[in-house]
Amino acid sequence: MLTTLFVALAISAVFAGVPSPEESKRLMDHFSDAEHFKNEHHNKQFDHDAFLGEDQAKTFDQLPPEESKRRLGIIVDKIDSDKDGFVSLVELKDWIRYTQRRYIDEDVERHWRQHNPNNDGEIPWETYRKNVYGFMDDMDQSDMNEPNSEGYTYANLLKRDRRRWTQADGDHNDALNRTEFAGFLHPEDHSHMRDIVVLETLEDIDKDKDGKVSMEEYIGDMYKPEDGEDGDEPDWVKQEREQFTGYRDTDKDGFMDEHEVKDWIAPPEFDHAEAEARHLVFEADSDADEKLTKAEILDKYDLFVGSQATDFGEALARHDEF
Repeated sequence: MLTTLFVALAISAVFAGVPSPEESKRLMDHFSDAEHFKNEHHNKQFDHDAFLGEDQAKTFDQLPPEESKRRLGIIVDKIDSDKDGFVSLVELKDWIRYTQRRYIDEDVERHWRQHNPNNDGEIPWETYRKNVYGFMDDMDQSDMNEPNSEGYTYANLLKRDRRRWTQADGDHNDALNRTEFAGFLHPEDHSHMRDIVVLETLEDIDKDKDGKVSMEEYIGDMYKPEDGEDGDEPDWVKQEREQFTGYRDTDKDGFMDEHEVKDWIAPPEFDHAEAEARHLVFEADSDADEKLTKAEILDKYDLFVGSQATDFGEALARHDEF
């Protein structure tokens, strides 16, 4: 069961550059802010984001079905690298990795330009702090010490960014070059930053701040009954409780510590791109030959790209690609 690992902070970005709720989420091999399964039901938006990249998925969401299919056909021709008329598991896996890499590179470039308009070799911490959190200099200190206040939330975001910055700063000069800055923005994509991702996950899920994750905190991160909902929990929630007891809590003390959280969100030898590719092949492979024709993919276009609009909306697409 793939779940949202980070709870979005319910704050308003009142200053340019302050992390939005979406930007505060971090995942190992992050494909999407959407959950792959939501309250027992498969969420196709996760597949759209994984297959297209999040920015491109938003574009396709504005297109009518026929245009989505036309553009998907062009993408299929690109994925079929050996031009044999089929999309193999390897080709699909390579494409998913490519879209993820493209999304990260473009995100890093956008933020690098924002915080470093002169394209200097490095961004000092104080420059980043002033750009993102400078508005806090005028805030009442007492507000930042008041739990559940907006100031308190921003103060914790600043502390988290400071810790992540220090971890990303390989030469310890309190300034980040572009490679180090990429690790700061996307720690899930850099092996030396993954302990930070684990720590941030633990902190976000650990509501009582005792340094470990109880079963109720684990379940509460992925399942929240809707208002007025009562009765038995869905079967998948019961299965997750069994997963926690049987597999997540390896030392059987009733909690997940930092090491157990790491095994959960970053299992060794697990290839997220391959897992997503296998899922897409399984869903679309109508003749069960373990490879996809263009017709099979177009027949399941809603799985790969979807379409939520009845008209074009804004034309956000990259015209050179389509």
